Amino acid sequence: MMTLTALIRCKAGSEHVVRAALLEVAAFAAREEPGTVSYFVSEAAEPGTFVTHERYRDKAALDAHNEGAGASRFFAAAEGHLDNVEVLVGPELFAG
Repeated sequence: MMTLTALIRCKAGSEHVVRAALLEVAAFAAREEPGTVSYFVSEAAEPGTFVTHERYRDKAALDAHNEGAGASRFFAAAEGHLDNVEVLVGPELFAG
């Protein structure tokens, strides 16, 4: 199992655009990506900050998501609205 956590900061006033794009990519992953085990989006208390918590069956599934239509649509919709994106990827050590 592989995990990806992204800390996404958007530009002021772009929260609604980024929120909608994140919810769409989460729905797409659930609907169209059998290798995506779970995809959660959180909105942090810090304004304009979102976090994704993503789990994939294996590295191939993670790569398929990152190179696929859902991720491409997210970045197209969020173009010009993102301030910073930090991504952490690694193998899952524990699931409770």
